[in-house]
Amino acid sequence: MVPPKAAATVQFSDLGSYQHAVRLVLTNDVITATRPRPGVLEQVLRWADQMTADFRELLGYTLIATTRQVRLNRRLDALDPTQSAGFSARSGKPFGRRRLAYLCLVLASFQRSRVEISLANLVRAFTPAANAIDGLGFDPTVSAHKGAVVDVLGWLVDRGALKLSDGSLEAWAQDTERGDALYDIDHDICAALFRPARPIQHLTSAAGLLDATFVSAKRGAQREAAAQRAARALIEYPVVYYAQVGPEITEALRQSGVAENLGRLTGLGVERRAEGIMLADAGGRFTDRPFPGRGGAVNRAAGLLLAKIADLIEDPDETLTSLEVPAEAEDQRDLLARIDSALPLAGVVQELAWSAPLDDHDDPERTLVSRPSSPLMVAFIEHSRLRIMIDELYEELGAASFTITWQHDPRGLLDAALTFLADLRLLRPVPGGVLVLPAAARYRNVKLALPVRHADGQLALTLFSEQGATGDPDE
Repeated sequence: MVPPKAAATVQFSDLGSYQHAVRLVLTNDVITATRPRPGVLEQVLRWADQMTADFRELLGYTLIATTRQVRLNRRLDALDPTQSAGFSARSGKPFGRRRLAYLCLVLASFQRSRVEISLANLVRAFTPAANAIDGLGFDPTVSAHKGAVVDVLGWLVDRGALKLSDGSLEAWAQDTERGDALYDIDHDICAALFRPARPIQHLTSAAGLLDATFVSAKRGAQREAAAQRAARALIEYPVVYYAQVGPEITEALRQSGVAENLGRLTGLGVERRAEGIMLADAGGRFTDRPFPGRGGAVNRAAGLLLAKIADLIEDPDETLTSLEVPAEAEDQRDLLARIDSALPLAGVVQELAWSAPLDDHDDPERTLVSRPSSPLMVAFIEHSRLRIMIDELYEELGAASFTITWQHDPRGLLDAALTFLADLRLLRPVPGGVLVLPAAARYRNVKLALPVRHADGQLALTLFSEQGATGDPDE
């Protein structure tokens, strides 16, 4: 089967505009007249028909485009704990379990017959539901509970689901007895924001949220499903390693078509290596985590750690242990088990329930994630060596170089930098240390520029490679 060609009806002179619109849709959870900024909705709607076809044929995604909003409904092949940027407060802090639960309860409290709601009435409506859940609850006298409500309502306002027409959310947070606010409800956007693949109350496992086409289709349709899964992996993750995914996905990615269509769709460059494949973004804007760049102390420390790790690996006098990188199927099983251990099942309608697909040993025709055919062996760096590296950086550059937040907390900065690099699929945490994944070699030539002292006295470190910065200098 020959994969469909992306942007088939787009003239070459318009291709850049089309690719820009595609990137906007992929990087914004919802696009409205004001989000992410005025004018974007018009840019995207111009290409809605072609994008709808491309997203459906290449990725199996559904694009919902109206004159007031654009929303891309993705299909989940695996649970990804790194994609938390979509649910975060205005401060940038990701939502925890309480805020996510409050968000669901607030959305559930909106009735189609109501076009507006006061904050006092909203709280009265959702409080009993919150208090009925063990371990959750809501008490307006508890600052942490009020802060969670403020973040949730701010999230909904930012996406146009609510519009403040009177009063003040801050006034209510300061005094829940006297303060109040009135909101207009946009039910269409509310419905677009929460569209689970299946009824949540009928799930017996978090795996029920995942796409089941690949595991249930006949052999003739599995190749098409594998191509779409391969495309989704390539578009959603920084890099795809062949040894960590199933043989069907590896075969689809190795053949020409899937990656090249995504390159034409997004305007990104396709980079193939023996270990895997990635879409490279030279502009640094098609990501929620630009790297390397001037994004902050964690970003900079991550780059410096990679440079030290590269020096260690290339040192002929050092002998490092090589370990096998666990397959994604193993990570998924562990993650699903941890999520399902906290899943309340008392109210599930069992006869309508969806549960996890069978594992490989149960039925080879039905797999959540197929096991790869060959292992990926990489260098293992112990935590003790990593702690020495961060201490050396503090000694070489001075603690003040890592900003007020981290100058007295090198271990905390090390943990944050390692988490950041793991999200980028450059390192893989394992008990006792980390595995250095192949894509980390892209940054072995990262150099340290002279620190620049700002007006506040803090030193800022600029990272660049010998070929120039890959991140956007303004981010």
